[in-house]
Amino acid sequence: MQDAPLVRFLDRSTPPHITTLILLAGLSALAMNIFLPSLPNMTAYFDTEYSLMQLSVAIYLAVNAVLQILIGPISDKLGRRPVILGGIAIFCLATIGCLIARDAYVFLAFRMLQAVIVTTMVLSRAVVRDMVPQDQAASMIGYVTMGMAVVPMIGPAIGGVLDELLGWQANFWLLLALGLALFWLTWRDLGETAKKSALTLGQQFREYPELLRAPRFWGYALASGFASGAFFAYLGGAPFVGSVVFSLTPSELGLYFGAPAVGYFVGNYLSGRYSARVGVNNMVYWGTLFNAAGIALNLIVMATDYGSVTSFFGFVIFVGLGNGMSIPNATAGMLSVRPHLAGTASGLGGAIMIGGGAALSALAGALLKPGTGAWPLLWIMFITSLLAIACIRFVIWRERQLAALDGG
Repeated sequence: MQDAPLVRFLDRSTPPHITTLILLAGLSALAMNIFLPSLPNMTAYFDTEYSLMQLSVAIYLAVNAVLQILIGPISDKLGRRPVILGGIAIFCLATIGCLIARDAYVFLAFRMLQAVIVTTMVLSRAVVRDMVPQDQAASMIGYVTMGMAVVPMIGPAIGGVLDELLGWQANFWLLLALGLALFWLTWRDLGETAKKSALTLGQQFREYPELLRAPRFWGYALASGFASGAFFAYLGGAPFVGSVVFSLTPSELGLYFGAPAVGYFVGNYLSGRYSARVGVNNMVYWGTLFNAAGIALNLIVMATDYGSVTSFFGFVIFVGLGNGMSIPNATAGMLSVRPHLAGTASGLGGAIMIGGGAALSALAGALLKPGTGAWPLLWIMFITSLLAIACIRFVIWRERQLAALDGG
């Protein structure tokens, strides 16, 4: 087994401390959802339609997906450290743009630019894979992405309170302060972990077909994409369900909105604790089952007219639990199909996940209208959860097939 690398905190001549990796992943998650309880007030501020402001989620995710395709090969060529630092710097400038915007379209333009912070999420995972082998990577990624669980758990609640006390802009002032602090921490602590590729950048991008021809890569990527698709649909639709269907205030919506993060935190802990022992495929499979079960229970309760704000957000905890188990392990699987292309795999896999999430987020926002209740959102979430189960079952079948061929 590969020895654990030497790590000294705030020493950029060694690999980064896990605390830095957790914070890198956490800021990316916070930028995605802290302002969601403010969407109704932002709609009023910019004197526009809710559907337009909701694009601040869908467009952000779409740009996020495109960037991930570029980030992986660029970091494989240039290294993780300069790409992460550059991403944080651009994010801080874009956040200032969001703060000074006086028009909804100008705001959306800077919001799109903010998506560059996905660099920190993608490359924190690639850094882990640079440092340790697959099963250990799944465990470590589980701990790293706990930052993506804790932050969404408290982010919308903080955002809702800040909105009521200081206005929606307070959320973006907080993002700016955190971005500047994280830039300093990354500069001090994150030593380079990648062995820079000898290929040109153009040759790096031409490595994509090697991944695209790998059935297991697709199985892991789509399992992760469909499992997280339920959560991204929730991101796009839950603000409407909370504010319109259940008449919640921004602060109340912020508290309820973080419900899936409770499950995600537990799922990440289970991944960190048991992935190396149980194996990535089993963890992904059980995660997708928990994901689907939570949504199915939500549908059943709604159908029996016992649905309430507590049941709706409560059952979504199972979506978080399933995602916390499946995403770190599917990610470790993706990065291990072709280990020499870890950065490229992280970017492409993330693009598939986030791109699908952008589409599902926009679809949920488009289908939810006064009078529809939560039904369109729940059905989108349920269908994607079933597809996630099918994808990981394909990976399990494919690995058995390869093992049989090797044995023969």
